[in-house]
Amino acid sequence: METWHPEPPSEPFNPRRIGLVGCVKTKSTFARPAQDLYLSPLFVGRRRFVERTCDQWWILSALHGLVDVNDVLEPYDFTLIGASRAEKRAWSETVLASIDDRVHASKGDAFELHAGADYRLFGLEEGLLARGCQVENPTEGLRSGEQLAFYSRHHGPR
Repeated sequence: METWHPEPPSEPFNPRRIGLVGCVKTKSTFARPAQDLYLSPLFVGRRRFVERTCDQWWILSALHGLVDVNDVLEPYDFTLIGASRAEKRAWSETVLASIDDRVHASKGDAFELHAGADYRLFGLEEGLLARGCQVENPTEGLRSGEQLAFYSRHHGPR
C-alpha cells in the first residue's frame, strides 16, 4: 500500500522586471558585446537605468530583433525609422516570438520599455499586454533631450 505524501507547497510567483532597451545609431566601429556596442549618451542612460531597476535586460535591435546583452554584434546601419507599418509589425512579431522562446515571459512580469515609438507601438506593447505582462515606459511623452535629463537625474554616472 502506497503512503500518500502531500505535495510540497508551490513556490510563490515572483514577477520579474525585464528591461527592453532600444538600439541607437551611434555604435562602436568594431564587434563588441551588444551592451557595449551602442555608444550614445541616451543608450548609456537607458542601460544604467535598467541595470538598477530590472532583474534582467535585453536590447531591441532594428536588425537583429531581441538581443542578449552579451551577444557579440558587428556594427550595423539599420533602423526602424522610416520602415513601413507592415515592416514594423513584422519586426514586433519576431521580437515577441523571441521573448516567448528566450525570456519566457510569465503573466505578471513587468516590462520596462526604453525605446522609441517605432519599436514600441507597432505590436510590441500590445503583444506583451496580451501575454498578461505589465508594460511601463518611464520616459513616455518625453523628447530626446528630456529623456537624457531624466536618465541623468535618476541614475547619473556610476
